[in-house]
Amino acid sequence: MRTPHANTTDDPGADPTPLRRAIGPRLLVLLVVGDILGTGVYAVSGKVAGKVGGALWLPFVIGFAIAVLTAASYVELVGKYPKAAGAALYTQKAFRLPFVTFLVAFMVMCSGLGSASAAARAFGGDYLRTFADLPPTLVAVVFVLALSALNLRGVAESVKANVVLTVVEVSGLLIVIGIGVYAVLTGGGEPERLVRLDTGGTGFAVLTGVLGATALAFFAFLGFEDSVNMAEETRHPGRDFPRAIFIGVGVTGTVYVLVALVSSLLVDHRKLAGSSAPLLEVVRAGEVSFPPQLFALMALFAVTNSALINLMMASRLCYGMANERILPRAVARVLPGRRTPVVGIALTTLLALGLVLTGEIEGLGDTTAFLLLCVFAVVNVAVLVLRRDRVPHRHFRTPTALPVLGAAGALVLASPLADRAAEVYVRAAVLIAVGIALWGLNKLVLRRRGE
Repeated sequence: MRTPHANTTDDPGADPTPLRRAIGPRLLVLLVVGDILGTGVYAVSGKVAGKVGGALWLPFVIGFAIAVLTAASYVELVGKYPKAAGAALYTQKAFRLPFVTFLVAFMVMCSGLGSASAAARAFGGDYLRTFADLPPTLVAVVFVLALSALNLRGVAESVKANVVLTVVEVSGLLIVIGIGVYAVLTGGGEPERLVRLDTGGTGFAVLTGVLGATALAFFAFLGFEDSVNMAEETRHPGRDFPRAIFIGVGVTGTVYVLVALVSSLLVDHRKLAGSSAPLLEVVRAGEVSFPPQLFALMALFAVTNSALINLMMASRLCYGMANERILPRAVARVLPGRRTPVVGIALTTLLALGLVLTGEIEGLGDTTAFLLLCVFAVVNVAVLVLRRDRVPHRHFRTPTALPVLGAAGALVLASPLADRAAEVYVRAAVLIAVGIALWGLNKLVLRRRGE
């Protein structure tokens, strides 16, 4: 549990906070890297290959560029407003429209549930099948219920634990890259695959196919936006966040592109697309005798960590919105003794189960990316609107062209130009409708109470 502590930072951009400022620059970089790594590259890269063919690296390069543009906006805003509310805070300050702020916060919460549900589907897939052949949907449901029970019991997270989890996740990806390097040095693999585009058509279909693959690949980059919620626990947020976020996105982007190159080099894109454990196929295809079971275990560990973090984040967002009276007050109830947000956990668990039962890895990953691309478009516009709001302390200022390009890129990837299934839009619309219904119910209750 985070313990209250006086603010001892000398950072002029760090407002007084009851939270203990314990995170230095190195740990902050590790937290950013750990937030980004996880389900995306371990489970979704194969589905990206199915959309684009052997040039699997291309969507990751484009996704990396758009992530950097949006990261620059977050860096400016977190330096300007070193608070823990993230996109919702920036939206409220920029537009002063509580309903829009609520929608942004609810979409961020739903993106966490989408990510956790994709992780649940990945857990029940081919990685687990290395050890036992069990019904994937049943496993995914049990997985969500088990993590929700752990969330309800209370998970004592610490920075040291996050460092260990990050090291395990990175190690798995470095093993894949190492296998690829060995293959190149020994003349293995098929380099000609790396330039093959197979989007199922020609001309305009190639463009929409690449955009669709990029939108899905962008799912792997999500997570850096969560790190801004650590602003009040960072010793020098104005100084440390620019380096941490840019280094974190740069490191993960480089690793993802290398993993994508190795994957296409060693495994045909059709085989990658047909597997829910694409990186396990890469390990098996390499001529290095690395135990597939050990890699599968590392992957299961990575997706479990990703799901748990996202479920915890979503339930705490519910709790916070209820305390701010933008969701029904009952959602803020906590479990006696454990002091965990029991109603928030129950609500997010039901939504996660609904997602698991109505989607597969690709659709859930695409839904998550779509929701956050909409949020990123708003954040990129907000940074421009908030240029008129002067603050007394120095902070990073991104070149104006970057948020403009970031907003445009996010809108293009969220648009129908990115060839995605209609179910993604339907699923996102249903989630937003649930949020609007809760908002309306809360307004009705407050009005009846005269509040």
